[in-house]
Amino acid sequence: MTSRKPDEQLARNSRLRLVRPRPLTTARRAVTTRRTRPVPRPPEGTPPPAELARQARAVLADAVRIARWAAVERDRAHDPDAMSATERAAAALGLTPAQVRAGWDRARLAGLVELHGDTARPGWRLRAWDRDDSAVLRGWVALFDAWSLVHPAPADVTPASVAEVVEAVPQVLSLLQLSAGPVLVPALLDLLRQRVAELREERCEVPAAPRPEVTGRPREPYGEPRPGPESLPRLLDWALEGLAAVGALTLGDGHATLTALGNWAVWVKLEQICVAAQSPAGHIEQSAEDMLRGCARLTPGPARVEYRAWLAARPVGSAVTELLAVARGEDALLRGLAFEALRVVGAPAEAEVRAAAEEVCLRPYALLWLAEYEGADPDDAPDVLTREEATWLWVDTAAAVADHGESTLLVRHLESAVQGTVPALLDEVRAVGHPRTVQVLVALAAAHPDPALAKAVRRAAFQVHTGGA
Repeated sequence: MTSRKPDEQLARNSRLRLVRPRPLTTARRAVTTRRTRPVPRPPEGTPPPAELARQARAVLADAVRIARWAAVERDRAHDPDAMSATERAAAALGLTPAQVRAGWDRARLAGLVELHGDTARPGWRLRAWDRDDSAVLRGWVALFDAWSLVHPAPADVTPASVAEVVEAVPQVLSLLQLSAGPVLVPALLDLLRQRVAELREERCEVPAAPRPEVTGRPREPYGEPRPGPESLPRLLDWALEGLAAVGALTLGDGHATLTALGNWAVWVKLEQICVAAQSPAGHIEQSAEDMLRGCARLTPGPARVEYRAWLAARPVGSAVTELLAVARGEDALLRGLAFEALRVVGAPAEAEVRAAAEEVCLRPYALLWLAEYEGADPDDAPDVLTREEATWLWVDTAAAVADHGESTLLVRHLESAVQGTVPALLDEVRAVGHPRTVQVLVALAAAHPDPALAKAVRRAAFQVHTGGA
């Protein structure tokens, strides 16, 4: 019997399966144990997700038609003297120009289209619209969150009044949900007045004495006119009409009622607040590093809720800077989680993520983030990485698994490499120059049950450590 060197045996017998690398999934699986609270159930009587998604599709039907029309038309050349895009869309879809403009705004707010500078591109939700109910519901919730942009506020009311009402509307919605039926507008107005007064008291705003030249209108500190109580009924009507315009409630003769979608959305928002308030590490008040460590044991859905709550509690610019600072640290797991949190930030993080793509340790993560932000399917995003960048990311993820996971997961991570054989992987791992290469290879050798493979991996670790070929 002829003997072969370990590398030759591996090349002949130890082929790796060619699978798409999912480094963030692997790293998170390494430390996920269980949920910290049971899966919440929506209120009794809430329709199933498929029915809610059907209703959301109906609300956004025109927006979807316009977004799809724009996706086809964007690559066509047109005579600059011909009809405008709005007129062409109106003619093609049988809508009025006003309906096209309104539908286009809704498409942007719901994430069906994304603006990149002066260029509009189809959003990932548009591609998933017909097959993914969760994408539809997330798109509708984004529109629900932007209700105040869908229906313009009265032009003669001060921005301060509008901002106060927008801030007070969640309490109005909570009353509508608790009532589980129609609520008279006067009752909603009483609650709105009470909440606006509380907001002013929280800000320690004490109205100054009225001045003769302003007839009956109290004034804000520093001389700006305080919104008078006479504007609140009009602003309540505006808020109710805006919420009705996005399908969250229906308006009757002097009363308002949440729709099934609106009732579900209010419940989702309340659940998000409960999750954030009950998080074991107090994530909202923690630093980015502590927040990410606390989220490491959550599955992706609850983790995204935590990210949103943490981001909502601080200026977006400083939050992005803090997350990237954590990503530059030595913990590879936190590096991956920081970019998951940056996916929740979206467009405001683009400039800093593009700059981070120039840093070796952040480049693969930044390139994946940018690919998904620009509309690539998450399964196809790894295609933007070069072979060297993919190998660097494989080592970085292996470091996260070695630091936080079990040895069996590290062995399983071997299958996600882009190389076809273990010898090829080891050659490229040695060449890529990741600072954790030795530790990763030593851990892999210790964990792998195949003696020949473990021996080859240990030899590679020794060669990297001593600077050999």
